[in-house]
Amino acid sequence: MSEHALISAQLRVGTGKGAARATRRAGLVPGVIYGHKLAPTLIGILPQTLVAQMRTPGFRTRLFDIDLGNGVIEHALCKDVQLHPVKDSPLHVDFVRVTKESLIHVKVPVHFVNQDKSTGLKRGGVLNVVMHDIDLICPPEEIPHSLDIDLAGMDIGDSVHVGTLPLPANIRFGNIDRTATVASIAPPTVVPAEKA
Repeated sequence: MSEHALISAQLRVGTGKGAARATRRAGLVPGVIYGHKLAPTLIGILPQTLVAQMRTPGFRTRLFDIDLGNGVIEHALCKDVQLHPVKDSPLHVDFVRVTKESLIHVKVPVHFVNQDKSTGLKRGGVLNVVMHDIDLICPPEEIPHSLDIDLAGMDIGDSVHVGTLPLPANIRFGNIDRTATVASIAPPTVVPAEKA
Protein backbone atom coordinates (compact mmCIF):
# COMPACT_ATOMS: atom_id res chain seq x y z
CA MET A 1 0.00 0.00 0.00
CA SER A 2 1.20 3.46 -0.85
CA GLU A 3 1.95 5.97 1.88
CA HIS A 4 0.31 9.38 2.05
CA ALA A 5 2.27 12.53 2.83
CA LEU A 6 0.60 15.84 3.65
CA ILE A 7 2.37 18.91 2.30
CA SER A 8 1.30 22.54 2.21
CA ALA A 9 1.41 24.68 -0.91
CA GLN A 10 0.37 28.17 -1.93
CA LEU A 11 -1.64 29.00 -5.00
CA ARG A 12 0.22 31.21 -7.46
CA VAL A 13 -0.89 33.21 -10.46
CA GLY A 14 0.61 33.67 -13.88
CA THR A 15 2.25 31.22 -16.23
CA GLY A 16 5.58 31.20 -17.99
CA LYS A 17 9.18 31.80 -16.98
CA GLY A 18 8.55 35.27 -15.54
CA ALA A 19 5.91 34.01 -13.11
CA ALA A 20 8.12 31.07 -12.13
CA ARG A 21 11.06 33.39 -11.44
CA ALA A 22 8.81 35.62 -9.31
CA THR A 23 7.76 32.55 -7.29
CA ARG A 24 11.42 31.63 -6.73
CA ARG A 25 12.21 35.19 -5.64
CA ALA A 26 9.42 34.81 -3.06
CA GLY A 27 11.33 31.82 -1.64
CA LEU A 28 9.14 29.08 -3.09
CA VAL A 29 9.61 26.31 -5.64
CA PRO A 30 7.09 26.76 -8.48
CA GLY A 31 5.00 23.75 -9.40
CA VAL A 32 1.89 22.56 -11.14
CA ILE A 33 -0.78 19.95 -10.45
CA TYR A 34 -2.37 18.65 -13.65
CA GLY A 35 -4.39 15.78 -15.04
CA HIS A 36 -7.75 14.08 -14.54
CA LYS A 37 -9.30 16.36 -17.20
CA LEU A 38 -9.16 19.39 -14.88
CA ALA A 39 -7.43 22.73 -15.36
CA PRO A 40 -3.84 22.84 -14.08
CA THR A 41 -3.37 24.29 -10.60
CA LEU A 42 -0.28 26.48 -10.21
CA ILE A 43 1.39 26.18 -6.81
CA GLY A 44 4.47 27.21 -4.83
CA ILE A 45 6.09 24.96 -2.21
CA LEU A 46 8.70 25.76 0.42
CA PRO A 47 12.04 24.34 -0.78
CA GLN A 48 12.80 22.66 2.56
CA THR A 49 9.45 20.85 2.45
CA LEU A 50 10.10 19.51 -1.04
CA VAL A 51 13.73 18.56 -0.35
CA ALA A 52 12.71 16.67 2.83
CA GLN A 53 10.22 14.63 0.80
CA MET A 54 12.75 14.01 -1.97
CA ARG A 55 15.24 12.63 0.57
CA THR A 56 12.68 10.23 2.02
CA PRO A 57 12.73 6.77 0.37
CA GLY A 58 9.78 6.10 -1.93
CA PHE A 59 9.42 9.71 -3.11
CA ARG A 60 8.23 8.71 -6.60
CA THR A 61 5.74 6.13 -5.32
CA ARG A 62 4.28 8.20 -2.47
CA LEU A 63 0.82 9.77 -2.67
CA PHE A 64 0.76 13.43 -1.68
CA ASP A 65 -2.17 15.23 -0.09
CA ILE A 66 -1.39 18.79 -1.15
CA ASP A 67 -3.12 21.34 1.08
CA LEU A 68 -3.75 24.49 -0.95
CA GLY A 69 -4.75 26.48 2.12
CA ASN A 70 -8.26 27.27 0.89
CA GLY A 71 -9.96 24.14 2.19
CA VAL A 72 -8.96 22.21 -0.93
CA ILE A 73 -6.67 19.19 -0.81
CA GLU A 74 -5.37 17.73 -4.07
CA HIS A 75 -4.32 14.06 -4.18
CA ALA A 76 -1.33 13.63 -6.45
CA LEU A 77 1.87 11.78 -7.34
CA CYS A 78 5.12 13.53 -8.17
CA LYS A 79 5.75 13.20 -11.90
CA ASP A 80 8.95 15.21 -12.27
CA VAL A 81 11.34 17.50 -10.43
CA GLN A 82 13.66 19.81 -12.35
CA LEU A 83 16.93 20.39 -10.51
CA HIS A 84 19.47 23.20 -10.69
CA PRO A 85 22.41 21.93 -12.81
CA VAL A 86 25.02 23.03 -10.26
CA LYS A 87 23.33 23.38 -6.87
CA ASP A 88 21.09 20.30 -7.35
CA SER A 89 18.26 22.22 -5.66
CA PRO A 90 14.67 21.90 -6.98
CA LEU A 91 13.67 24.48 -9.60
CA HIS A 92 10.20 23.18 -10.53
CA VAL A 93 7.96 20.28 -9.56
CA ASP A 94 5.16 18.58 -11.49
CA PHE A 95 2.39 16.61 -9.78
CA VAL A 96 -0.29 14.53 -11.49
CA ARG A 97 -3.76 14.26 -9.92
CA VAL A 98 -5.03 10.83 -8.94
CA THR A 99 -8.31 9.40 -7.71
CA LYS A 100 -9.18 6.02 -6.26
CA GLU A 101 -10.42 5.00 -9.70
CA SER A 102 -7.20 6.02 -11.47
CA LEU A 103 -4.79 3.53 -12.99
CA ILE A 104 -1.30 4.97 -13.08
CA HIS A 105 2.11 4.05 -14.45
CA VAL A 106 4.75 4.15 -11.75
CA LYS A 107 8.33 2.95 -11.48
CA VAL A 108 8.76 0.87 -8.34
CA PRO A 109 12.26 0.19 -6.97
CA VAL A 110 13.62 -3.35 -6.78
CA HIS A 111 15.05 -4.63 -3.49
CA PHE A 112 17.00 -7.84 -2.99
CA VAL A 113 16.55 -9.93 0.15
CA ASN A 114 18.29 -13.00 1.59
CA GLN A 115 21.63 -12.24 -0.05
CA ASP A 116 23.30 -14.13 2.78
CA LYS A 117 21.37 -17.26 1.74
CA SER A 118 22.47 -17.18 -1.91
CA THR A 119 24.75 -20.07 -2.77
CA GLY A 120 26.31 -18.15 -5.64
CA LEU A 121 27.11 -15.07 -3.56
CA LYS A 122 28.63 -17.25 -0.84
CA ARG A 123 30.90 -18.77 -3.51
CA GLY A 124 32.18 -15.33 -4.47
CA GLY A 125 29.67 -14.55 -7.19
CA VAL A 126 28.61 -10.99 -7.89
CA LEU A 127 25.03 -9.71 -7.97
CA ASN A 128 24.62 -8.01 -11.35
CA VAL A 129 21.59 -5.68 -11.15
CA VAL A 130 20.25 -4.85 -14.63
CA MET A 131 16.99 -3.11 -13.64
CA HIS A 132 16.80 -0.94 -10.53
CA ASP A 133 13.05 -0.28 -10.92
CA ILE A 134 10.10 -1.87 -12.72
CA ASP A 135 7.28 -0.08 -14.56
CA LEU A 136 3.91 -1.06 -13.08
CA ILE A 137 0.28 -0.10 -13.71
CA CYS A 138 -1.80 0.00 -10.55
CA PRO A 139 -4.38 1.93 -8.52
CA PRO A 140 -2.77 4.78 -6.54
CA GLU A 141 -3.74 3.29 -3.17
CA GLU A 142 -1.98 0.02 -4.01
CA ILE A 143 1.44 1.20 -5.15
CA PRO A 144 3.96 -1.18 -3.56
CA HIS A 145 6.91 0.32 -1.68
CA SER A 146 9.21 -2.01 -3.59
CA LEU A 147 9.37 -5.31 -5.44
CA ASP A 148 11.35 -7.69 -3.24
CA ILE A 149 13.40 -10.37 -4.98
CA ASP A 150 14.42 -13.37 -2.88
CA LEU A 151 17.97 -14.50 -3.65
CA ALA A 152 17.87 -17.54 -1.33
CA GLY A 153 19.26 -20.60 -3.10
CA MET A 154 20.34 -18.74 -6.24
CA ASP A 155 23.68 -19.88 -7.65
CA ILE A 156 26.21 -18.47 -10.10
CA GLY A 157 24.60 -18.26 -13.53
CA ASP A 158 21.05 -17.96 -12.17
CA SER A 159 18.98 -14.95 -13.19
CA VAL A 160 15.64 -13.33 -12.37
CA HIS A 161 13.36 -12.20 -15.21
CA VAL A 162 10.51 -9.66 -15.15
CA GLY A 163 7.83 -12.27 -15.92
CA THR A 164 8.76 -14.38 -12.88
CA LEU A 165 8.12 -11.58 -10.37
CA PRO A 166 4.92 -12.12 -8.37
CA LEU A 167 2.46 -9.21 -8.41
CA PRO A 168 -0.69 -8.53 -6.34
CA ALA A 169 -4.03 -9.06 -8.08
CA ASN A 170 -4.76 -5.42 -9.05
CA ILE A 171 -1.24 -4.67 -10.32
CA ARG A 172 0.23 -5.48 -13.71
CA PHE A 173 3.45 -4.78 -15.57
CA GLY A 174 3.65 -1.67 -17.73
CA ASN A 175 5.34 -1.38 -21.10
CA ILE A 176 8.18 -3.78 -20.36
CA ASP A 177 9.52 -6.99 -21.88
CA ARG A 178 8.50 -9.91 -19.62
CA THR A 179 11.63 -11.83 -20.63
CA ALA A 180 13.97 -8.97 -19.65
CA THR A 181 16.55 -9.80 -16.99
CA VAL A 182 16.19 -7.96 -13.70
CA ALA A 183 19.34 -9.35 -12.09
CA SER A 184 21.73 -12.25 -12.31
CA ILE A 185 24.53 -13.77 -10.26
CA ALA A 186 27.74 -13.53 -12.25
CA PRO A 187 30.94 -15.48 -11.63
CA PRO A 188 33.64 -13.77 -9.56
CA THR A 189 35.65 -11.25 -11.58
CA VAL A 190 38.90 -12.02 -9.76
CA VAL A 191 40.26 -15.54 -9.93
CA PRO A 192 42.40 -16.56 -6.93
CA ALA A 193 46.08 -16.98 -7.86
CA GLU A 194 47.31 -20.56 -7.91
CA LYS A 195 49.64 -21.59 -5.15
CA ALA A 196 53.24 -21.93 -6.28
